[in-house]
Amino acid sequence: MINEAILRQLDYTPNEALKEQIGRIISNTTAFDKIEKHIMELHKQLKVDGSYIAMSSSEDYLKIKIDAPSVELTQEAHTKIQHWSDKYKVATSKVDQKDTYYIKGFVH
Repeated sequence: MINEAILRQLDYTPNEALKEQIGRIISNTTAFDKIEKHIMELHKQLKVDGSYIAMSSSEDYLKIKIDAPSVELTQEAHTKIQHWSDKYKVATSKVDQKDTYYIKGFVH
């Protein structure tokens, strides 16, 4: 049930495959329970810039995808992500040559 709620908050329509995938992502993300609400808040904040948080199709992590329509909004999204990561102690990993980050988990 929790997995379904997370999927809905990230704008997915839950099905068995997606519930299994989000389960793997939660297990793979360090202290997911400590950062879950912060992830959902960032998702809402990034929508303003045309960006979002989604499940990665190649890794068992959530990814932050910047799809902003301008250079200024792209930079604003990067700044929001950095501030968010520092404030809530969330480890992210930037994908080379892309405006994408993986959310690795809570840093103690």
